[in-house]
Amino acid sequence: MRQIWMKLILLCIAALLVPMVHAADNQPAKAQSKSAAPQPADKSAKGGRTDSPAAQPPVLGRDYTLINPPQPTDSGKKIEVIEFFWYGCIHCYHLEDPLKAWLKRKPADVEFRYVPAIFDAASWGPMARAYYALDALGLSGKFHDGIFNAIHKDGNKALVTDPRVMTDWFASKGVDRQKFIDAYNSFAVNGRVKRSEDMTRSYDVPGTPALAIDGKYMTGPSMTVGADGNASYERFFQVVDQLIARARQERAGKK
Repeated sequence: MRQIWMKLILLCIAALLVPMVHAADNQPAKAQSKSAAPQPADKSAKGGRTDSPAAQPPVLGRDYTLINPPQPTDSGKKIEVIEFFWYGCIHCYHLEDPLKAWLKRKPADVEFRYVPAIFDAASWGPMARAYYALDALGLSGKFHDGIFNAIHKDGNKALVTDPRVMTDWFASKGVDRQKFIDAYNSFAVNGRVKRSEDMTRSYDVPGTPALAIDGKYMTGPSMTVGADGNASYERFFQVVDQLIARARQERAGKK
């Protein structure tokens, strides 16, 4: 367990040294880590708006990349925004507050959902399975923040990869132990975990956290890094809003 966790920590550290940038025509090698964002910026920069004078049109290869080929969406007439995340990712944890601020003001025609990324089944799979098990029990929203806090504030690193530790932890929070175990090992959850693995590949997710806009565009906080080397969440959500606006125009053009 300690070896797995130390390996993941080293991968996260490596991500700070390799920006998540894909050029349009000549894509460089991916970041060595799958946890791709730099250290967080000032917490005051939460969910920036596109009406800021500083908002500039997003640049392909710098602020976002194209998902090639574009992926189908499950949002019907609404624009789909997916966050690929992992509970063991400190950068996903840092993004949560700015993301919640953005979700409070997101356009009405946008549907947001979380998708646990799975790059490696042994280390990324257990928490993805736990997320879907909780979702099957109607509890994913209730425990989302608590899981992040237990791992990154309380230091419960074993919670990331050890199903026994997960089961004990959720039971201590009032979740029926047997119901969680049954859901965790269920056919339905197996299917959703497999779907997460497939989506991680088909979307060519470069690391976490990453937001996919309407199956066409990919961006992440590591693509909006300031001169100080910190992620600018204000700029990041400007880019998200701008890509949503572009997707909206493209949908309107198809009518």
